[in-house]
Amino acid sequence: MTDDDNDGGRAKAYWRSNIRLMSVLLVIWFTVSFGFGILLVEPLNRIPFFGFKTGFWWAQQGSIYVFIILIFVYARLMKRLDRKYGVDDDEA
Repeated sequence: MTDDDNDGGRAKAYWRSNIRLMSVLLVIWFTVSFGFGILLVEPLNRIPFFGFKTGFWWAQQGSIYVFIILIFVYARLMKRLDRKYGVDDDEA
């Protein structure tokens, strides 16, 4: 096995991990924005949240907060993934 074969395997593993991470985060985002904001809005509206209907709050504010949190989670986990596979651009 040559270094090119080894590097190719590491690159495939890196992208597989990257795609898996993005898929999980997109499923969370979809669940929160579409699921809570559209599909589950009626059951959630029966629960008050600081004087607002919870379904309305998730559709208007909650999904945005979750999206922003997911950006930071993605950045942190990608930095960890980059270090694991040796593709980070940080100076040692």
